[in-house]
Amino acid sequence: MAKEKPDLVYGTLDMLILKALQHEPRHGLAIADRIQQISKDILHVEQGSLYPALYRLEAQGWITAAWGVSDNNRKARYYKLTSAGRKQLAAEQEHWSRITKGIDLVLAEG
Repeated sequence: MAKEKPDLVYGTLDMLILKALQHEPRHGLAIADRIQQISKDILHVEQGSLYPALYRLEAQGWITAAWGVSDNNRKARYYKLTSAGRKQLAAEQEHWSRITKGIDLVLAEG
């Protein structure tokens, strides 16, 4: 029996996080929930992948973080997209479109 493949394609998590932060700041769990919601429950981001990615994006200057209070009155770090992060998101979306177009062309080859 074949091992089930993970939902996320390698290298796409950063793009998905940036996209989830495009319109408003969110805390970690809300980012994962937003990705799941937008993907209509197809994509699930595990905390073990999410938080290292958030720290990496913050170190690259694509997001910033600040402490705040969540809806359920708990202290949480809220992440916000920077202008550099917006540029990175646009670049990653363009790259993804080009790559998936190429893959679609190969798969459609009769």
